[in-house]
Amino acid sequence: MMKRLQVLFEEEELRDLQRLARQHRMTTAEWVRRSLRASRDADAGADVGQKLAAVQAAAAHAFPTADIDTMLDEIERGYAPSSGTPTRP
Repeated sequence: MMKRLQVLFEEEELRDLQRLARQHRMTTAEWVRRSLRASRDADAGADVGQKLAAVQAAAAHAFPTADIDTMLDEIERGYAPSSGTPTRP
């Protein structure tokens, strides 16, 4: 069942939407519905399968790592001045 939704636009913005709808050879209402669906779908993000595949691909790599305190200490030592010139940006 379809339900009505009322949306208010400034006149200039409505004219722009109507022009876009005409360019796509559809009614303003259909253009708005399609645009809202596209926005909703884009906002949904990747599906669970895509997310799982990304995690599995990342887990397949063997990058060096260390204890977090050790890594933070090494990072800070890298920022320490050497020959009077700090490496920190």
